[in-house]
Amino acid sequence: MIKTGAQHIEMLRDGRQVYIDGQTAGDVTAHPAFRRTIRSVGTLYDFQARADNRALMTFEVPESGGQRANRIWQLPRSHAELVERRKALEAWTELHYGFLGRAPDHVASCISGMFTGIDVFEAYDKARASALADYYRYARDNELYLTYAILNPQADRSKSAGEQQDRFLTAGVVDQDAAGLTIRGAKMLATGGIMANEVFVTCIQPLREGDEPYAVSFAVPMNVAGLKILSRKSYEQSAASVFDNPLASRFDENDAVLYFDDVKVPWERIFVHQDIAMCQRQFHATPAHVLQNYQAQVRLMVKMRFLVGIARRIAETNGVINFPQVRETLGTLAAQNTMVDALVHAMEVKGHMHGAYFVPDAHTLYSAQVLTQELYAKVILALRELAGGGLIMLPSSVQDFADPELRGIIERTQQSPVCSSEGRVKFFKLAWDAVGSEFASRHSQYELFYAGASFVTKGHSYRTFDWDRCTQLVDHMLDSYSLEDEVDHGALVAA
Repeated sequence: MIKTGAQHIEMLRDGRQVYIDGQTAGDVTAHPAFRRTIRSVGTLYDFQARADNRALMTFEVPESGGQRANRIWQLPRSHAELVERRKALEAWTELHYGFLGRAPDHVASCISGMFTGIDVFEAYDKARASALADYYRYARDNELYLTYAILNPQADRSKSAGEQQDRFLTAGVVDQDAAGLTIRGAKMLATGGIMANEVFVTCIQPLREGDEPYAVSFAVPMNVAGLKILSRKSYEQSAASVFDNPLASRFDENDAVLYFDDVKVPWERIFVHQDIAMCQRQFHATPAHVLQNYQAQVRLMVKMRFLVGIARRIAETNGVINFPQVRETLGTLAAQNTMVDALVHAMEVKGHMHGAYFVPDAHTLYSAQVLTQELYAKVILALRELAGGGLIMLPSSVQDFADPELRGIIERTQQSPVCSSEGRVKFFKLAWDAVGSEFASRHSQYELFYAGASFVTKGHSYRTFDWDRCTQLVDHMLDSYSLEDEVDHGALVAA
């Protein structure tokens, strides 16, 4: 199935229970908190459905008789195929400028990575492996948009999931029978879930002995009976005008807490069953964690280009492009942008075969995560410093242009050597939405924590680095000389 935007939007009219501002949202495709962003997701599917994008965005499914699927489900068997897949991800990301962190390509990369490591699941439990393989094919062939909820509510973080005051604060198994498991409790953060077809639920955080009921892995539709979706505040709903908030009004993917009110999950949708070790192995003993975060770095690569483009346009709009100190800042931003780009390409070049499949290099990926977690805030600060007061000396809203007198004042006070007053306001409204608005603040938080706290990403970097190659150089150097070479042997004996 090569889905169109209209088809995806229709699939979301499924009776899912989304709560916002104290009431159910009803049809999320029509609700002012979600409708524009849902239409933006629709443009992704319309883009891939165009005949001229067929080769870029789709691949022929092996042993399918010529059927094609979106490349987000492709399992590359060579460096060249990995690059082809990345180009598709890159093209899709350019449609949302990197601001949809949980676009359909993210969790598809996770599930695809698990499937490429199906041998790990087979060694664990052949029935669970079969369920995962069947689900991968089902999601691919029906082009499902998946989100995931893989974190536990924070609560008392000094205690394990099973030690919390409410035993079912965290989603876990409350019952099981021949039909499947019954799940009760909460998971976070189902980013993009309101726009997704299904959710993959598990725990990526370390669990302790006694936490087995929470060590599960499964997938359910977003409209499954008993699933309640609690949305955070909608930045889209607060952004009534596209002109005033061009990003927040169309790319607010939203985040949500999921509450499982005794949700029944059939065995054919369960991939890990109350096994703490396998909860970790599904991510780190398979290519899943690498592939999902490789996608995130491709997305960030595009987002960096967009932000650096804003920086250049700020300098042009303010007439400071030839100032030496401004060029110094722009030169630094250009180098940082190219670093992210180079790291993505290096992950591919240094990739390796994992069984029959070609996967990106793990340590290059984790290096990129460590560096970009620190980099994003620096880039945002650089844009703020370039813009100065231009980000806030703006008309209150597009309605100010409707008043002839106010419009005249705007034309006199909003000036630029390269654009009209309207063009200046339009651009700086965009720049503010990218770096300073509430929507932008959420993205600063997201880029800092989407891969885990900094000690987590640094830990991944530590465990995947080739330390032996480094220490062998040190040992070789130490072995190249000795004390005996420098001091008379007889003197040493006498001493």
